[in-house]
Amino acid sequence: MWLQVSLLCLSCLILSRQSQAEDRASLHRSNDPTGRCHYTFTVASPQESSCPGSGVKPEMDGVLSRLTLLEALVSRLIAGVDGGTGGTAIESNGEEGLQEAYAQVTGERNQLQQDKERLSRQIQELQRRLGELSQEAESLRQQPCKQTHTSGGAQRESRPASDPAYDFGNGAYQEMKAEVTEVPASHLIPEGNHNFTGCGELLSVGDPVLHRKADSITGKYGVWLQDPEPQGPLYTNKTVWRIDAVGKDVRQLFAYEDMEQFSRGFPMKVLVLPEPVESTGATMYRGSMYYQRKRSRTLIRYDLASESLASRLDLPHAGFHGQHPYSWGGYTDIDLAVDEQGLWAIYSTSKAKGAIVISQLDPESLEVKKSWETNIRKNTVANAFMVCGRLYTVASYTAPNTTINFVFDTATGVGRAVAVPFKNKYRYNSMLDYNHAQRKLYAWDNFHMVTYDIRQGRASHGSS
Repeated sequence: MWLQVSLLCLSCLILSRQSQAEDRASLHRSNDPTGRCHYTFTVASPQESSCPGSGVKPEMDGVLSRLTLLEALVSRLIAGVDGGTGGTAIESNGEEGLQEAYAQVTGERNQLQQDKERLSRQIQELQRRLGELSQEAESLRQQPCKQTHTSGGAQRESRPASDPAYDFGNGAYQEMKAEVTEVPASHLIPEGNHNFTGCGELLSVGDPVLHRKADSITGKYGVWLQDPEPQGPLYTNKTVWRIDAVGKDVRQLFAYEDMEQFSRGFPMKVLVLPEPVESTGATMYRGSMYYQRKRSRTLIRYDLASESLASRLDLPHAGFHGQHPYSWGGYTDIDLAVDEQGLWAIYSTSKAKGAIVISQLDPESLEVKKSWETNIRKNTVANAFMVCGRLYTVASYTAPNTTINFVFDTATGVGRAVAVPFKNKYRYNSMLDYNHAQRKLYAWDNFHMVTYDIRQGRASHGSS
């Protein structure tokens, strides 16, 4: 406002000067000596009566100078007003930016506080669960091991209720009992002694160790193992063999360089067998694969090095293709096995009326060297294997915690019931074989290929 007043005053001053000058000004017109017309405009000085020189120019210069200073002053004043407005805008924008930054920082702080509280709750929950698990573990440590019920020196075999063969109302089922036998500590294998080469009775079976899971329906059940006594440099005791037994015409035999390649699923070779395989009873021994030909009692020895059929022979009177299988079925009438004493066939005949028959075979010709007839029916057990000339049977193929429930010693011809804990972790165990070089059991449990470590007592002479 004051700027407008100043400009108005200045305008008035200039106009007043102009009016005063007009009152004293005069205009003259005359011809010069050459005859040209000249106009002369004369203004009297308000202060001086006369001037020694041209007195008009200094006054005009002074007015111009004052006007220049006035214009500069007005420009500075105008710039100051605009600058003040710009400063206010900058200050306003700065304040708004600070408010936004503060709001953002406050929001992030609140979010971090919420995350901290959530993590604290999770830590408390984990600590609570850890405490519960620790209490449960301590409780399990303090509980005594379950003992079998004994009466009059006899021990009753226990089976899980989920075992389909366990039925008190079934008259065909005969409860088996066995005398409790104390095993002296000196007869046990020292822990970590893997060089023990004796042939004592089976004392325990460890937990299953998974090596591979089949990736297709053809891997529901099959055969996988290693040769305990390989022949020649082509295949070693590290070579792993596998057959997927699901299919109408099973002929493919997969060879893997070692257990690592087997676990990764990279075979080094695929062999095509000359005759189709029946079920999961095949085995490996001394550079040959032994198996039952499909829908027959014919046994075949297939030489791995030459990839040719080495020998074949019918197993006398043996049932086949569903006549005397294990309890899980699968046409498991003839089960071939290998142990420290050689090659065996586990089967049944019409004469034996479904009871298990054990025959020791010649590994070259497949001829029967000697046979034993047991008193346990083949279709009441899930599987069987040979260790040190003794037959062991498994009670159930589906119960996760079952038992090895029967042993028959070919050295004495005596069989009896036992109760060695055995786990079917994946609840469909269709194949079980012993490898005496590795001292492990190889099993195929519902797409899963696993091994079990075993523990034996010291070799004993006389009755088992």
